[in-house]
Parts: sequence; C-alpha cells; structure tokens
Amino acid sequence: MKYIVVTVSDTSSLNPKKDLSGPEIVKFMSKDNVLLGKEIISDDVDKIIFTLNKWLAVEDLDLILTTGGTGIGPRDVTPEATKEVIDYEIPGIPELMRVKNYLNSDYVSLSRAIAGVKAQKNINYPQKSKESKFELRLKFQKSNSSFAPASQQRIKRLNQRMKRKKSIFEQQSESD
Repeated sequence: MKYIVVTVSDTSSLNPKKDLSGPEIVKFMSKDNVLLGKEIISDDVDKIIFTLNKWLAVEDLDLILTTGGTGIGPRDVTPEATKEVIDYEIPGIPELMRVKNYLNSDYVSLSRAIAGVKAQKNINYPQKSKESKFELRLKFQKSNSSFAPASQQRIKRLNQRMKRKKSIFEQQSESD
C-alpha cells in the first residue's frame, strides 16, 4: 500500500521534533508499505484542504493518514477541512478506534476523528501518538492482507490487555 502521513499541529509545524504521532505511524506502516511522503502543517483549514488535495492528485497513492487537529480546541479543524475534501465518510473506522481505545486514553471520548474516501483513496485519521499505533493495527487487521499476518498477534495481545483493564475497571466500579 502506498501512503502518506500528514501531521496537523501548530506546535509540530514550528518544531518538527515535537511530532510524536507522525513518526510512530511511519514506523508502524513502513514494514510492508511504501511511504510516498510526510508533511507537518499547522492547524489551518485552507492548508489542510490544500495538502489533502495535493496528495490526492498523486496517482499511485492508496491512503492518506493524518494525525492531529481532531480534538475540541478552537484550532482543531482537521475534521472540518476533511469534510470539504472527501466524497463520503466511513464512520465505522473512527467509531471502532474510539471504542477499542476507550480504556487506553482519558481523552478518546473527545475525539472528532473522521475517515472518508475521495476518488477511491482512503483518508483516515489516527489520534495522538500513544493511540496511533493501536488504531492502525485495528484498522488494518482485516482490511489489508499484507498487514494482517504481521499485526494479528499484536492485536490479540492488545485485546487481551484491554480485557484485563476492563475487568479491573469493572471490579473497581462494583466496589464503589
């Protein structure tokens, strides 16, 4: 799969060393896929739209992965920009990411991440660096056969860990 990574962050656009999510996504994806490019841009609707459209014009591109700009802050505008670009949304992808990541992040319920399709190309939105690798594993477990063998054991371990955390959470709730 040929993909690009776009980090949307005012902070990281000023200091690329602060971008933790983008490199985590590249690290995860690079095993069986081809990185066509990566960019760090500020939280600006016009810049996001321009960047997405620029990469969508690349004929060989299969997937755009963005990270950042999906929270509730006044500068978090990635969903709004994305809606201007995509043909239609795929709500199940971010819903699954939020559900599966609920016990791993205190902020997952505040995510406004979306996924969609434009010109037969997928645009998907992982969240913060801590969750990005986990969400990518969830997304590609079944949808991309080249990912499945390498990530199925990792997903199984993460799911087991989530079940343990859920059990602990339920026990704590019962004792309260």
